[in-house]
Amino acid sequence: MDRLDNTVRPYAWGSTTAIAQLLGVEPTGEPQAEMWMGAHPGAPSRTGRGTLAEVIDADPERELGAASVAKFGPRLPFLLKLLAAGAPLSLQVHPDLDQAKAGYADEERRGVPADAAHRTYKDANHKPELVCALTDFDGLCGFRDPLRAAELLDALGVDSLKPYVDLLHAQPEEAALREVLTAILTADRDEMARTVTEAAAACDRLGGDHAPYAAIAHHYPGDPGVIAAMLLNHVRLQPGEALYLGAGVPHAYLNGLGVEIMANSDNVLRCGLTPKHVDVPELLRIVRFEPRDPGVLRPEAAPDGEELYDTPTDEFRLSRYVLPAGGATHDLTLATPQILLCTAGSVRAGEHELSPGTSVFVPAGEKAEVSGTGTLFRATVVA
Repeated sequence: MDRLDNTVRPYAWGSTTAIAQLLGVEPTGEPQAEMWMGAHPGAPSRTGRGTLAEVIDADPERELGAASVAKFGPRLPFLLKLLAAGAPLSLQVHPDLDQAKAGYADEERRGVPADAAHRTYKDANHKPELVCALTDFDGLCGFRDPLRAAELLDALGVDSLKPYVDLLHAQPEEAALREVLTAILTADRDEMARTVTEAAAACDRLGGDHAPYAAIAHHYPGDPGVIAAMLLNHVRLQPGEALYLGAGVPHAYLNGLGVEIMANSDNVLRCGLTPKHVDVPELLRIVRFEPRDPGVLRPEAAPDGEELYDTPTDEFRLSRYVLPAGGATHDLTLATPQILLCTAGSVRAGEHELSPGTSVFVPAGEKAEVSGTGTLFRATVVA
């Protein structure tokens, strides 16, 4: 069992306080957006045996187990994060596995540099993800009912939005959503900036259901993504609740601290709320224009005190243990690799004492007994 030394990524949207408060250290004054736990080449966790990527590369079957290597190859198939949003992330969507393989192969064939600003596919993998709230957590997830979106836009009283309102009343719903999003993303930038400014002022004045979009516009003035965001469900998670984001589902995290787990991929197609490249044709090919309930997940009881966040993805399996004072020791030994993350209290994992924000990597088959008082998240795979 290896204690992990993890990198904190200073993305501009990160909270300046949330991760520091969880770790019990003084804030740096700079944004701290994500703490990465895993073997992703961008920022692999460090252990006493080298980086976790080096440890796994040296003996994949020993570290990951035969079943995981057979199913996913000689790499850790997930990335675990602490995510602390102090400002909205970009409005985005992820491809499915077939789309990722085809898109990556196409860009490789065309010789698009891996670090090019207009590069869309960083790898050939899909990127389903799950975020579990540690604090109140605001996000956008999936298209809302088009008629409800039309009501939100119409209430703003902005004349330039009237054509979108009319389109959203059309049938079928999927075609209406596609046409409106296309119109938003391809509109004249200066005209759209004026529309967004007027819409943001109306959102601020109206408050209520419009308040989240006023806040988004404050961070991204004039961005077309502000209007696109109003097509999506706004969700506020309570601590312990989670969202699963499958392929093609547009989403954005707005504010809060959470545990995030995803397949080991960097493939993101942005829709707005960003200065980065927006590949509109490819985005429109990937997005699933289906009105849907955001599908808030709550943990399901499993044996031995485990609480499971059930998803259809095999690359990761996230669960938690809420350990009461004086409780029993739990044997978490598995034939698959694990990362254990403490988010509250004090938990003993093997020989390691874990405080909030600290974590360990458990090789496949390694004895993993935990005890103490607190909350422990367990990340592994389905193999």
